[in-house]
Amino acid sequence: MKNRMIQTFAASALLASVCGSVVAQDRDFSDVEIKPVKVTESIYMLMGSGGNIGLCVGNDGTFMIDDQFAPLTEKILAAIKEITDKPVKFLINTHWHGDHVGGNENINGEGALLVAHENVRVRMSTEQFMKAFDRTVPPSPEAALPEITFTNSMTFHFNGDDIHVFHVPNAHTDGDAIIHFRNDNVIHTGDTFFNGMYPFIDVSTGGRIRGMINAVEQVLKIADDETKIIPGHGPLSNVAELREYRDMLTTVYQTILPMVRQGKNRGEIIIAKPTAALDEKWGNGFMQPDVFVGIVYDSITTAVME
Repeated sequence: MKNRMIQTFAASALLASVCGSVVAQDRDFSDVEIKPVKVTESIYMLMGSGGNIGLCVGNDGTFMIDDQFAPLTEKILAAIKEITDKPVKFLINTHWHGDHVGGNENINGEGALLVAHENVRVRMSTEQFMKAFDRTVPPSPEAALPEITFTNSMTFHFNGDDIHVFHVPNAHTDGDAIIHFRNDNVIHTGDTFFNGMYPFIDVSTGGRIRGMINAVEQVLKIADDETKIIPGHGPLSNVAELREYRDMLTTVYQTILPMVRQGKNRGEIIIAKPTAALDEKWGNGFMQPDVFVGIVYDSITTAVME
C-alpha cells in the first residue's frame, strides 16, 4: 500500500509538471524561485518549476529555450533582467509539454518569435490524450503556438555563436529538439535527458525508449569532455553523467525487451522488478521504478505494433 501511495504521488507530481495550462492553473507557484546557473559567459540555465530554461545572452538579444509555466513568466523575466537588459528575440521549445511551453503566449506577447519542431505545433494546436496519466490536454491558444517550425534542423547565427537545432525522432515525444551552442560548447537536451533519474517517456505522443537511447547517442557524438550539458530536468551536467544515463537506459531496454518477447504481460514484468539493481541510483526522481518499467513496456509493445 505504501509503495502504491508513493507511485501515485510521483505520477501526480509528474502529471502537474508535463500537462498543460489547465493543470498549471490549479497549482500554487507563489513559493517558486527562479534560480540562475551560469554555464559560460553567455549561456545560463534557469531552474524553477518544470523544465530547465536555457538562455544565450549578448548584443544581438536573448535566445531562450523553453519557458516553464505561464504563472511563472513574471518571475522568469525578472530573473532574465538580472542577467541582461536585452529582450528575448527567439524562444525555442524542446517539445510540447506544458512545463516547457506554458509561458509561450506571455513571452510571445513580449515580442519573441516562437520556434519548434513541426510536430510541436501539431500537438499544441490539437487536443492531446496522455494515456500514462489518463489526461486530456486541450489545444493551446493561437498566440502560444510556434510561429516558425522546422523538420530536421536549423541554425541561428546569434550572439557570436552558431546555434544548431536538430530533431531527434521519437524519443521523449515525436517533436524533440536538441540545441547545440557550437562555439560555447553547451548542449540543451530537453527531456531526452533527466539527469540522475528515470525519465518520463510520453508513449501516447510518439515517445519510445529506443528513440531516447538514440537521442543520447547523437548528443554524445557531438560532445566532448569539456561540453556542459543542460538537461530537461535535474542539475547542470556533463558527458560522463550523460554516458551513465545512456548506459542505464540501454540496460533497462535490454532487460525488459526479452521479457516482452517471452510473452510476459505488463503486470508480470513490473512484479519481476527488472530495474532493481538500478533503482537506488535512478529511482528517486519523477518516475518511481514500477511506473517507469510500465512505461518502457508500453513503449516496446507499441513500437512492435507500428
